[in-house]
Amino acid sequence: MKITLLVMTLNEVNGMKAIMPQIDRSWVDQIIIVDGGSTDGTIEWAKEKGYEVYVQKQRGFRHAYTEVWPLIRGDGVITFSPDGNSVPTAIPELVSKMKEGYDMVIASRYLGDAKSHDDDAVTAFGNWLFTRTVNLLHGGRYTDVMVIFRAYRKDLVQELGLDQDEAYELPEKLFGTKISWEPLLSVRAAKQKLKVTEIPADEPARIGGERKLQVLKWGACYYFQFIRELWFWKPAKNKSLRFAMEECKHEQQKF
Repeated sequence: MKITLLVMTLNEVNGMKAIMPQIDRSWVDQIIIVDGGSTDGTIEWAKEKGYEVYVQKQRGFRHAYTEVWPLIRGDGVITFSPDGNSVPTAIPELVSKMKEGYDMVIASRYLGDAKSHDDDAVTAFGNWLFTRTVNLLHGGRYTDVMVIFRAYRKDLVQELGLDQDEAYELPEKLFGTKISWEPLLSVRAAKQKLKVTEIPADEPARIGGERKLQVLKWGACYYFQFIRELWFWKPAKNKSLRFAMEECKHEQQKF
């Protein structure tokens, strides 16, 4: 299995300078810096260091993903924040777990002894509430449904309909914002009963730059999605596409 690391940036030059040297490029097969239109030198620094850089055209995290997805050469993807919140040393374990055959591996801020040093009272409660809601409504067994730092199969995006605008347009219109697809990925992976696990990974405080969370708007959007998913999207009746193909191949080998 080949793995692509997506490094999501928007005016994170200080974080990039501190975090990217800690990433051994041999850990993964491809690294893409996905930038939202930085004006602080992030793009220039990344290019100087020889990184592949993609600058998104449409505003919003999920649009950054859908635009860069055709450029991904890996079978699996790790989404990573270079602002200090994601711990680089967890990358090899994410890769290892994916190669064991998991559909998704989450670097959880709340599993075991892991802690978030970036949470405040509002975000800590919100993450707790969102995770409990997804587990209760959709049969998940998560400790962290929201975090960006995770690895998953590239083809899950189409398999779970994460690239479809209809999954986001109504909540985004209602609450006047743009959201990402990690929470919905957590929900639909649970509904589809995919093979998912978590590893503990601290979330250090961010390094410089402005915190970009729109706590209330994003929280409202995501909670709307969690409730609507009770009827909005139905999991495939059969096993995931990958497992179905593996089963077919296994049967063919008998003859």
